[in-house]
Amino acid sequence: MYTLKSLSKAAIPGALEKAERYRLLNEPLEAESICRDVLAVEPDNQQASIILLLALTDTFKQHLNTAFNQAQEVLEKLSDQFCKAYYGGIILERRAKVHLERGGPGSGRLAYEWFDKAMKLYETALSSCSPGNQDALLRWNTCARIIMRHPEIAPAEAEAGEQMLE
Repeated sequence: MYTLKSLSKAAIPGALEKAERYRLLNEPLEAESICRDVLAVEPDNQQASIILLLALTDTFKQHLNTAFNQAQEVLEKLSDQFCKAYYGGIILERRAKVHLERGGPGSGRLAYEWFDKAMKLYETALSSCSPGNQDALLRWNTCARIIMRHPEIAPAEAEAGEQMLE
């Protein structure tokens, strides 16, 4: 087995820049690894935790349940209540999108449930953010537009009603 090498504290800023770059290059495993190296040295580094959380959500298509659970664990380590609500919403929104993309029986209902939970967290984030930070509002609107564009995204009651009409 291998023994991982430790990152020096002086290298953390550059490592976090690289992690962000790897995320943008759609290389979430590299970003995840870097963030885990940073967190091994600075367990409370919020920037590393956020990048790690986002990198994990980038892998939802391939590893939904495992990555979802890991992202939720990272979320619990965030210290700021706005961040917990906002990034919690992102986790749920991205899970909803995976269900929508996968399709199949019940996928619209599942997507609706996750979008709805995400939107509630975005509303919580909006109540605690500064007036200049409208990120949660933008994400809430995106979720609403996705739901409005896709008639298959509906709560369970609406699905049952539609099936009875057929």
